[in-house]
Amino acid sequence: MTQWLRTRGGWWLAWVVLTAAGAVWFARAELTRLQQDFETDARIAHRLMSQQVVQYDAVLATLALLEPNAGADYPERRLPSVYSSILRVQRRAADERWPDAEHADALAAAEARSRAERRADLAVLDLAHGRYQLVIGSEPLSYALEIDLVGSVPWRDWPMNPQRSPVRLVLQRDGQQLVLQHGQSAEHGWRYSLSKELASPSQPFELVAERQVGWAELPWRTIGGWAVAMALLLAGLWAAQRQRIARRRAEELLRLGQVARLNALGELSAGLAHELNQPLTAVLANAQAARRLLDDDPPDLATARDAMGQAVEQARRASGVVGRLRRVIERPEAGGDVKPLVLQEVVRSAMHLLAPEFARHDVAAQFDASAQAPVRVQAEAVALEQIVHNLLMNALQALDLVPAAERRLVVSVGRNGEEGVLTVTDNGRGIAPEALPRLFEPFFSTREGGLGLGLSLSETLASGMGGSLSAANASPRGARFTLLLPLVAPST
Repeated sequence: MTQWLRTRGGWWLAWVVLTAAGAVWFARAELTRLQQDFETDARIAHRLMSQQVVQYDAVLATLALLEPNAGADYPERRLPSVYSSILRVQRRAADERWPDAEHADALAAAEARSRAERRADLAVLDLAHGRYQLVIGSEPLSYALEIDLVGSVPWRDWPMNPQRSPVRLVLQRDGQQLVLQHGQSAEHGWRYSLSKELASPSQPFELVAERQVGWAELPWRTIGGWAVAMALLLAGLWAAQRQRIARRRAEELLRLGQVARLNALGELSAGLAHELNQPLTAVLANAQAARRLLDDDPPDLATARDAMGQAVEQARRASGVVGRLRRVIERPEAGGDVKPLVLQEVVRSAMHLLAPEFARHDVAAQFDASAQAPVRVQAEAVALEQIVHNLLMNALQALDLVPAAERRLVVSVGRNGEEGVLTVTDNGRGIAPEALPRLFEPFFSTREGGLGLGLSLSETLASGMGGSLSAANASPRGARFTLLLPLVAPST
């Protein structure tokens, strides 16, 4: 289970990282787009409002240039019918007061400022009700316009829908403000703002635009699609990697199997040679004795001698055939390339190859490759791989007789003087006392159907590399196999 989590944890982490990176990128792109849209709409609104207020300056300037009409039908009285945002037009001669008695003083002060600055000036400001008066001082008549700010907004050309737009627009001046559109607010998120005065020196209202972007406005569908796409991509890569690992594991197991078969054949030939040498020697001795006996017989001595001679030659020939067979089928270690190897890496590689076997036997092997500094030994790579492979497989087979919940397999690596030490310990039933002395004999097996060559071959390979392989019972139960190999001599 731990290995499962460790293997898949990296893929989950990669999916989380890629999803988070994509989510941040899409969110930033969306926030940038929303900010650009906000700034564009706010600038359009500012330009439209500036055009409107500049138009009032132009109206007053035009009125100041008109010839005064003494009749009752002043031409400026028709302005409210032309401009719905102009509520009322007043005019004052030099010797008169402003008709609006309530604001006469304010109008007079604005008129004086207008004459001094030679432009229209703001007089009465009531932004709470969206109204103000604009005055221009001229000769012989001065004029004042009462303007409706809300009515001044060109809604037909407005870039936003005032009822549904999330942008809040406010006109403010001297602590007063008029809300043109309320917008929509969010409790948490990102805030954009833009503030700019209208392009009229006489009506310097400040247009303030605000936009609150909430979490709900982020592109969650796009982010979700990205997460799914990354999941599918990583799932495909994971499946491809598993196939590649499985293929490599199968190739390595096939290679080890082929080497094992060759080694087993070599061990078999050695056993056959050992078993056949004694009867062949006896045949040779008997044939030679018969030849000496036949030398004393009078009848057909020459034929008897020839027959026995042929028997001797055939016996010698059979012995030579066995010898040649033994020389032809050499073990890999006999001519292998002995070189420095890190014992932990060999164990880790063997455990990786046997990972499906560990899972099938429901065994979680305990091995910490980082517990000690690398143990470098002099060994032949293939031979050492086969020894470790055989020891692990023997331990797995021994654990089959133990309930799954109790199975333990511990692999450790260390040093003992000038030798590297590898121990493989299981908590199976252990080794019977009568079987322990014969454990490494060829063709001896405690397992039904076993050939009895695996441990014998492993011991032979270890000896060929200048090491040794031993077995003992573990406490309280189980078996422990110990492999000793010479350490790499330190460089001088």
